[in-house]
Amino acid sequence: MSCKTLIAHNVAYLHQALELLGVLKEADYRETRPPYFRSGIGEHLRHIIEHYQCFVRGLPAAAIDYDGRERDTRISGSTAHAAGSIQTLIAQMEALRAEDQPVRVRLDGSNADPDEDPWSSSTIRRELQYLQAHTVHHYALIAFILRLQGNEPSEEFGVAPSTLRFRASDSTRNTGASDSTDRSSPAAEASRTADAAR
Repeated sequence: MSCKTLIAHNVAYLHQALELLGVLKEADYRETRPPYFRSGIGEHLRHIIEHYQCFVRGLPAAAIDYDGRERDTRISGSTAHAAGSIQTLIAQMEALRAEDQPVRVRLDGSNADPDEDPWSSSTIRRELQYLQAHTVHHYALIAFILRLQGNEPSEEFGVAPSTLRFRASDSTRNTGASDSTDRSSPAAEASRTADAAR
């Protein structure tokens, strides 16, 4: 998959967040409900946004430091601030040159020996793939929170592209056939929730 296509996919996911922010109540955006979810929608979106910010900020030097996130509480505390940050990111992503090149990446996900080099070799294309998968994963968690709040997300929100393709092909194969599965049952709902996180 080309960088141009991956940039377009990531921009489309950022637009999904904008659409959500346009209808979400401020209280729902900031809500946490331990033990069910200790991080609310705002915190998940901040996490997503700051990964994109690190990506864009690191491109000129070909060194992307995901550990350098600012953890800006204004993003997690205000839908307006989050929307403004996303609009800026969309413009920055759309302005990127659609060319692959090597980059160094820092993402220390462990308590490794501080003497070990935390930087790894990657490419812009690979990082665009990572950002897409990372965003979908957190959207799946946001979709779970939305449903607990009584807000139903769109069918595509928080669902991996491969899962959407499978569902579309499965639906085509089963058109006109009887479906013995009760899709409103708790088991069916649990299956759909698990699919969304893939």
